[in-house]
Amino acid sequence: MFPFFDAASVSSDDLPPRWSRLWTLHGSLGWAISKGIVVRSGGREATELIYPDHLKYERVTRLPYSALFERLRKFLMTPDTLLLCSGFSFRDSHICAILDEALAANSHAAILAIQYGPLESESEARQLASTRPNMSVYARDGAVISGIPGSWRCGEAPSEYWEDIRSTFWRPHTDDTLGEFVLGDFAEFCRFLALTRAQQVTSTESGSPPTTEASLNVVDSRPDAEA
Repeated sequence: MFPFFDAASVSSDDLPPRWSRLWTLHGSLGWAISKGIVVRSGGREATELIYPDHLKYERVTRLPYSALFERLRKFLMTPDTLLLCSGFSFRDSHICAILDEALAANSHAAILAIQYGPLESESEARQLASTRPNMSVYARDGAVISGIPGSWRCGEAPSEYWEDIRSTFWRPHTDDTLGEFVLGDFAEFCRFLALTRAQQVTSTESGSPPTTEASLNVVDSRPDAEA
């Protein structure tokens, strides 16, 4: 018997220690509809996904997607909630509507969007962050924080170790490019997460990825402030 989708399974956070939930809001390879029930078979023919076509917004109102979107809404209404977005364009209006509604209703919720491109190209994320001060956008060349856009500016390193720490999220100036925030690149973001458990971070040469001997305290960067 194939595993099947039960809407009650996403209604709470009851999980064994060290487990994490992965919610695939637009479906997943391996999903299929069998006798009106969503099952996970793993076969090549099982491709129950929401594709970017004219039926997209109609299908999100049906199970299992409606249950997953309701779980996202419930999560964002929880006090002191932080949603970290990586690789999301903010061009799905049905998802953005949930985010906007939750940010307006729950001032103790926050969204941090880490974007790959320059701030000018992230118009949808920038627009939402400009109206909701509890959403921040970190782009390659700047950010929107508390509704205010600005460009990144690197300050003086406060200690001899700070340059090594900065190298985990910042690519410095060279002759042909400006310095830039790099965590919008998912590979750099994953490397950054791995380094947060490091006891020592050392950059071997300017512009190269940092190396680690083995917890690193990560300091939030702000536009027009020391990074």
